[in-house]
Amino acid sequence: MTETVNSARRSILIVHGGDFKPPAEVYMDEASTALHEAVQRDYPDHVESFGKVGIELAYYGDLGNAYLRSKGRHYDEQLDIGDRRNALESLRKIPQRKKFGLQYYDKLRGKSAIPEAIADVASPLLGVLGLTTLLVSLVAKDFALYLRGSTDFTEQVRGRVRDKLIELLRRGDKVLLMSHGTGCAVAYDVLWQLSHDERFRDEFGATKIDVFMTLGSPISDNMVRRRLLGAGRHSTERFPTNIITWENISAEDDYMCHDKTVGDDLKAMMREHVISSINDYRVYNHAMRYGKSNPHCSLGYFIHPRVAKIVVDWIELPDDAA
Repeated sequence: MTETVNSARRSILIVHGGDFKPPAEVYMDEASTALHEAVQRDYPDHVESFGKVGIELAYYGDLGNAYLRSKGRHYDEQLDIGDRRNALESLRKIPQRKKFGLQYYDKLRGKSAIPEAIADVASPLLGVLGLTTLLVSLVAKDFALYLRGSTDFTEQVRGRVRDKLIELLRRGDKVLLMSHGTGCAVAYDVLWQLSHDERFRDEFGATKIDVFMTLGSPISDNMVRRRLLGAGRHSTERFPTNIITWENISAEDDYMCHDKTVGDDLKAMMREHVISSINDYRVYNHAMRYGKSNPHCSLGYFIHPRVAKIVVDWIELPDDAA
């Protein structure tokens, strides 16, 4: 296989998820290393072209960390950084893409489907009762605050992501927007703002991103979607109109994406012709955190063969098709 040479600058913008986060430079180094390892493992002929892709991070971890600490949560930053390093090293030792299947996953210590099963049962029930935010706050207090949208936190987080994306779009980059967990909802809201908010739509309403990649996304949850921007609008104003392809990847037993598909929930986007395709993939996340399986871990998603394939396919697109 030969590399495709493209003249246009291509950039991956990563939007991290919730909970405590290490400093931006640490998260960025881990994420870019995981992505590089995945491409090198599965597509060694594309390592050089991948090296020409810009990788940037929309970081709001300091905002989330401050809020969680204000709620009495403790964070040992050095221990977290060390455990992330160990998790990445373990993932790097998986030699072949075929090892990322069920057989290897079933051997991981502490693997459990219970959190996802609880989410499957509890989310619809609490949604009917109007208590979805309560459920989310039990496992992701910062995400619950974001969904409420009643404080400056929500717009501050959106602003961090929006500023980075606008920077890339103004530069004329071809963009793959890669989001994880809570960051999927934030990225979706920002895309909606650029499509429809009067502050941004004149400049960016007609500008498309190539790929919107969601990893471990809660957007498939109906009660979460009702709290996203545009949910109360009609026709095409309900959705972002600036995505060409949406690639949604959900790991088995990941409680944050207990509903694994967005294509069936957002098929109206296809019907309204505001997007070219929405693709759902179910995978196994082999990350180990603190000695046990963690199927929501971003590193396990970043290094996964499915992510590597989507990234390489995007790199291979000719400029006029990207």
